[in-house]
Amino acid sequence: MAVKTITITECAYETLKRMKESNESFSEAILRIGKRRSLGDFFGILDKKSGERFEKEVLRARKIRNKVHNLRLKTVLGELANGDS
Repeated sequence: MAVKTITITECAYETLKRMKESNESFSEAILRIGKRRSLGDFFGILDKKSGERFEKEVLRARKIRNKVHNLRLKTVLGELANGDS
């Protein structure tokens, strides 16, 4: 197996050391921490009430984001139509 040497700050080293399990190497810890997780890994993490509250908040945030986006789009289109730069 090929090996690479990297330089990290003392703070980063101490952080990684705290995150590392006692039985794993630093390489194994980095791979575990950096692994992308599938959405299915989170199934069942919230109870029904919390899930409903979370969904409601996501929908509310999307609604606000869409309003802001549409306002910006309207402004840009208006500036383009008027020849503003």
